[in-house]
Amino acid sequence: MYLPSAFREDALEVQHEFIRAHPLAVLTTAAAGGLMANHIPCLLRADGGQGVLCMHMARANPQVAELAAGAECLLVFHGPQSYVTPSWYASKAETHKVVPTWNFVAVHAWGRARLHDDPAWLRPHLEALTESQERARAQPWRVDEAPADFLGAMMRAIVGVEIPIERIEGKWKVSQNRSAADRRGVAQGLRESGDPAMAALVARRGGLD
Repeated sequence: MYLPSAFREDALEVQHEFIRAHPLAVLTTAAAGGLMANHIPCLLRADGGQGVLCMHMARANPQVAELAAGAECLLVFHGPQSYVTPSWYASKAETHKVVPTWNFVAVHAWGRARLHDDPAWLRPHLEALTESQERARAQPWRVDEAPADFLGAMMRAIVGVEIPIERIEGKWKVSQNRSAADRRGVAQGLRESGDPAMAALVARRGGLD
């Protein structure tokens, strides 16, 4: 993706933390039939290199065949995003040389898939993915609460996918290219418009904390 230096985030631990916080990826492949994209929740393992993304897909999904062919795929993870009005910039009153923009955070990861058809891989993956999302609940649901025959039928309908990350990029576009006064105005405007998450990012990345 287009990565001006002001917005670039190369720290692997920061990229990994973001993926864990925003695990729903847009998985994109390109084949003879054209581009294909699906929205797939991922579990990140940090072992080896730049990490491994683990997921499962419906066996009937035609993208499974494209992954099996070994072509490179792209996974896009989206985070907070907000429209930024020029009215929040302090410089608007001085020069009026301002235009709207959009703040956002995203991580892109590239790799090639390994497919898993074995319940010995699928069951621990499903348990780990479920636990990652259920752990904060007062009464977490567990995979073994489902009837064994039902769970077996469900697992036969899916394919496990592992994608070792070969390349990864992070982009934190949160007003770092603006003056301190403009950044303060953006952070305040976002807070007042009910977007504390992006306001906090602008403040933290802009050195306003």
